[in-house]
Amino acid sequence: MNKYRVFVSSVQKEMELERLAVSSLITTDPFLNEHLEPVLFDKEPISGRKASKPYLEYLVSCQIYLLLMNREYGQMEGSLSATHHEYRHAQLRRLPSLIFVKGRDDHLREEKTREFFREIKAAGYTYKRFDDRLDLRTEVRQALIRILDQEFNITPTKDESKSGMDTLEAASPFETTQTEISWTELDDGIARDWLVAIGDLLDKKALKSLVLNHLRARGLIWRKQADGDYYALAAGILFLGKNPSALFPQCRVLADAYRGTRLDPNPLDQQTISGPAPKMVQSIVDFVKKNTRHPPRIVGLNRVVLDEYPEEAVREAIVNAIAHRNYEDKSRAIMAEVFFDRVVVSSPGSPPQPLTLAKLRRGKYRPCSRNPVVAQSLALLKLMEQRGSGLARMKAAMLDHGLDAPEFDMVDGYFQVVLLGPKDDLDRLRVPAGMVGHILSPSVEEQLNERQKKMVAQVLKQGFVTSGWCRKNLNVSYDTANRDFRLLLQLGILKRIGLGPGTKYELAERK
Repeated sequence: MNKYRVFVSSVQKEMELERLAVSSLITTDPFLNEHLEPVLFDKEPISGRKASKPYLEYLVSCQIYLLLMNREYGQMEGSLSATHHEYRHAQLRRLPSLIFVKGRDDHLREEKTREFFREIKAAGYTYKRFDDRLDLRTEVRQALIRILDQEFNITPTKDESKSGMDTLEAASPFETTQTEISWTELDDGIARDWLVAIGDLLDKKALKSLVLNHLRARGLIWRKQADGDYYALAAGILFLGKNPSALFPQCRVLADAYRGTRLDPNPLDQQTISGPAPKMVQSIVDFVKKNTRHPPRIVGLNRVVLDEYPEEAVREAIVNAIAHRNYEDKSRAIMAEVFFDRVVVSSPGSPPQPLTLAKLRRGKYRPCSRNPVVAQSLALLKLMEQRGSGLARMKAAMLDHGLDAPEFDMVDGYFQVVLLGPKDDLDRLRVPAGMVGHILSPSVEEQLNERQKKMVAQVLKQGFVTSGWCRKNLNVSYDTANRDFRLLLQLGILKRIGLGPGTKYELAERK
């Protein structure tokens, strides 16, 4: 689905932080990000030719106009400022327009700004005032949701609305910390690979200006108007910095491997890991693999080597720690500890409100992120899910591997994920389902009742099953059989063949 583009207009040198706040809101809110794309213009034309008003080229491709106003009117281009030109062009194109005004005292604004403001009010626009970026983000979110509903008939679910507001309230200011670290100190290769992977760039050879615009829209860099150059935000340092811990000591992972089940002053292996977040994730996964066992199995005529822990569960635990830890706690780092009987990942800070340990253990909670920019950046790499399914997928990976579900706890101010290993019973480890053609993985089988398991068994035996067979052999009503079939269809285990009395259910094709 193509996204609707939101043109964010303002006097650039005055409202940089506010523009970044709007842009990162759109790209990190799961509902808004699904339907909208922010557009920030910074004097780079979108075509090779020069234009007298190149910003209007950007505006032509947009479906929503969002104006931020403060004191300054902006540099004149003819009889109007660039921002004023953008406003009038948006009105000619009849774009849905949202206007936000910073501050309450209009007398402090430049005279040309007051004239511009009077023109907006005369046009009948209802504008919103705001005092700071947190206030602005809340107002913009509500306004964009209203526009999507009124103009495009798109409405968020109750859970999408609630989780978006929870993230706004829980979001840490750490991510938006401005640094004087030039964008050239970031890992350009990873940045380009990431932008291509998520579809922002067509190829890695894109112009520097395009790379910078996209990184800025994603909330990773900012533009200093004094010199016109780009610098990293804290989120950019963490996600793309070559050595984030040089500036933020807490942005590292302490990895230790022990011979036994307790802490040992002489670890078997030890590493301090820093670097771009995607590289850190892989480094820790490799550390766990290096320091755990890999028993061989004979499957048919093949020799298969298993991992002691499922890589997906280890990766999910590390990604969640990087994405959701409390970075304002500068004294502590993430810890990854490998023991003989378990792997423990400890993340500084408790879950952000309204999440609680009890809710996480029950598996019933709305997603909420303390660091939405970092979380979204990792989610776009398919390293995690922002919709709150990460812990559930971790549990499924452990069960499918023949291990117990992970445990969650708070210990000495750290949120801990404990992956329980097989200890001496390596035979309990399961060969991945795809290698031997298993029909049901343990995590899927856990969702089925006894009738549904018998229905699948009948399909394996006979090649198909019918409602009539269920009523006769399982002593159930037609409605009960249909409810059982609905879940088997939803889980992708069975597929329906035919309609009416002759309907049969066969095994679905495995993806």
